[in-house]
Amino acid sequence: MGKYFDMLMEDVRMREGLNSCMNCGVCTGVCPAAEFYNYDPRQIVNIVQTRDDEAIEQLLKSDVIWYCGECMSCRPRCPRGNTPGYVIQALRTLSQKLGFFVESEKGRQQLALKRIIGENILRTGYCIVPRLVKPGLHPEQGPVWQWIFDHDREIYGRFTPVYMRHGAGALRRLDEDSLAELHRIFDVSGGSEMFETIERHSDRKAREMGYEGAGDDYMMETFTTNSNEHY
Repeated sequence: MGKYFDMLMEDVRMREGLNSCMNCGVCTGVCPAAEFYNYDPRQIVNIVQTRDDEAIEQLLKSDVIWYCGECMSCRPRCPRGNTPGYVIQALRTLSQKLGFFVESEKGRQQLALKRIIGENILRTGYCIVPRLVKPGLHPEQGPVWQWIFDHDREIYGRFTPVYMRHGAGALRRLDEDSLAELHRIFDVSGGSEMFETIERHSDRKAREMGYEGAGDDYMMETFTTNSNEHY
């Protein structure tokens, strides 16, 4: 009893985010995600406070902890100074460390985020660059995006003379020393280890689902699958 709670409390976000919740529900009342999903931060904090290992494990394996948009609307409104968003962040990190994230549809998307955004940071220094938003994978961008994608150098060159080139300014190409420093930051902070953990557990789950490991097919499965049950 309390094993997972103790592990959560090793995370500084838990120590700062969970003080003395009285379950008033203000966080749920102001939460944008709660308006669209079956998502209740008040209830999640309540479950964590029970220190019940079985209940917390269910959370760690659920889609629910991935519904939070991390907007932190809950933080300034809690009358007790709690931050449910921090509790969610700690739950997500523990879910990743223990490999529980692969047990839910939304959780499995961590592989796509790691490869598309995480690796792009290490490769370019940016979370997202225009060339990364490929029209075939992002129909939500609309039909005009294909033209922008095909003419990106001309278009973004009007805003910055160093688009995808070395120099000073927005959307510049980072120099090798800066990229090497980014890699060191990831190594020292535990980011690289977390990436490896996500890959390892994703590979295990992919094989359980009949794939030959977490290759491109499985990655696209995590990127595109939507059960339409997230309400």
